[in-house]
Amino acid sequence: MQVLAEVRLADKAGARADQLSGGQAQRVAIARALIRRPRLLIADEPAASLDPAVGRDIMRIFSDLAGEHGITLVYTTHDMQHALDYSDRIVALKGGKVHFDRPTARVSHREMDGVFHG
Repeated sequence: MQVLAEVRLADKAGARADQLSGGQAQRVAIARALIRRPRLLIADEPAASLDPAVGRDIMRIFSDLAGEHGITLVYTTHDMQHALDYSDRIVALKGGKVHFDRPTARVSHREMDGVFHG
């Protein structure tokens, strides 16, 4: 129950999976991963199918809980703002090769735009 509370779903503990929204289902997935106490979590487009507000909420929860639990979170995204807002480091791929790899604080919007649109 503690992990469900951490993802703000304690009130849904008895709910069936088909009764959950997309964002709630994603939070359940995060809770399930946290129960195992991993050192590393890998997520493929964790907010891709969610509306923007829910996607930001999911990324914030994921990022915050990874930090609180001392977990390294590696995720893929095509959302340049998520990469800038919820990452300590960005490894950008372009044409199947590493385009750059550096701390987020040293990555500009212009560089990100060049990776995604250039």
